[in-house]
Amino acid sequence: MTGPELLTVDEMYRADALAMAGGVPGNDLMEAAGGAVAGEIRARWTPRPVGVLCGPGNNGGDGFVIARLLADEGWPVRLMLLGDAAALQGDAAVNRDRWHGPIETLAADGLDGCELVVDALFGAGLARALGGVAAEAVDEIGRRGLPCVAVDVPSGLHGDSGAVLGTAARAAVTVTFFRAKPGHFLYPGADLVGDLVVADIGIPAAVLDDIAPRTFANGPALWRRDLPRLRAADHKYNRGHAVVLGGAVMTGAARLAAHGARRLGAGLLTIAAPGGSGAVYRAGQPGVIVADLADDGAFAGLLADGRKNAVLLGPGAGVRRPTRARVLEALATGKAVVLDADALTSFEREAEALFAAIEGPCVLTPHEGEFARLFEADGDKVARARAAAARSGAVVLLKGPDTVIAAPDGRAAVNGNAPPTLATGGSGDVLAGFVLGLLAQGMAPFAAACAATWIHGDCAARFGPGLLAEDLPGLVPAALADLYRNP
Repeated sequence: MTGPELLTVDEMYRADALAMAGGVPGNDLMEAAGGAVAGEIRARWTPRPVGVLCGPGNNGGDGFVIARLLADEGWPVRLMLLGDAAALQGDAAVNRDRWHGPIETLAADGLDGCELVVDALFGAGLARALGGVAAEAVDEIGRRGLPCVAVDVPSGLHGDSGAVLGTAARAAVTVTFFRAKPGHFLYPGADLVGDLVVADIGIPAAVLDDIAPRTFANGPALWRRDLPRLRAADHKYNRGHAVVLGGAVMTGAARLAAHGARRLGAGLLTIAAPGGSGAVYRAGQPGVIVADLADDGAFAGLLADGRKNAVLLGPGAGVRRPTRARVLEALATGKAVVLDADALTSFEREAEALFAAIEGPCVLTPHEGEFARLFEADGDKVARARAAAARSGAVVLLKGPDTVIAAPDGRAAVNGNAPPTLATGGSGDVLAGFVLGLLAQGMAPFAAACAATWIHGDCAARFGPGLLAEDLPGLVPAALADLYRNP
């Protein structure tokens, strides 16, 4: 990645325009783009018959550059064009004229004899379903199992949403330019791009000052400088005292969250144990403080202690009226609050009451089902999470293989490092605990949610197959050591 910013299709058009207005010739950008793709091909494959599929716009122009550069180095190249060669315009027409080989009409059977395909049909701005001979050719790539190199995005994939418009071929590698797009990270698109390469083609980074992007690829570049760091004079009391509301029956969820919060650095942690469940929690980790909730006012009394500065409610809490009441008590304190699982579902059909109560730092961590119980939002995942954050006044961490973290001010980050091994019971509880642990140390909600999500994925990747939620906290020390080691 050349930078964490993710550019929408319109923002990328602006980046191109600003670069050219600043004196970078459009054909230089096209030559650099085609050269980057050709270089990636040479680095990954030995010479073999290549079919280059070109579309009628600038993506096709990139394809002409790729075909010329590979042919000049002796690769057997067949170039197939969708549409009339005479209709090409601008830089695409310039590169059509620089190509001295035959221009075949695009057809599915044109792939006969090809051992590698370059998909330069349509870029990220495609706005309608792929159809006709273009769809047939794309489907044929998949049917034949040919390795495919996608230019910008696999044709048929929308760059903003990651949606597949009709059909799209799975790429072995996708080469995009200047900055990646949200659709490279959002599913189903993220499952089709293969290895993502972001190439520098000469667009000055200064154009981002005018564009002011608000969407980012989640990673340490976004939040590493805000990650809590220990100082020689630190002690447990100034590292924060976190509180986890326990459940009376499903006690494992709160314990997983508590373990995660402590591993992420919370100096002290108390589990508030309801309904006579204290003995179960006391039998767990000896470093956890357990406070029995003897009556309805006990939780509010516990939170009245000013040293307790961050609260998590939801894991195993139960979908019931006492959970709602305790959520409102926690929010009324103005302390940092994380709401997960049952704390969210308990406000189904009462979402406005929840949102009205959010005044201090707050992170909501719904999966798609819990999200649907609270929000009515349309559009792609980034748009829905962003709208939910604006409506609720909280940072929204919308979970999934492409978790999106959105802040009320419009910032959003798409996480791309979560392996499928995280699809195991309790992993979300650990994630909520990770967020809690960072909030307890004073990290801002958006940064804390982004960092916790990335560390969660990194820990899972370190473990590999066979992962259980219980394994995740134990992998935090190595993950943090690497983050602190690498500036």
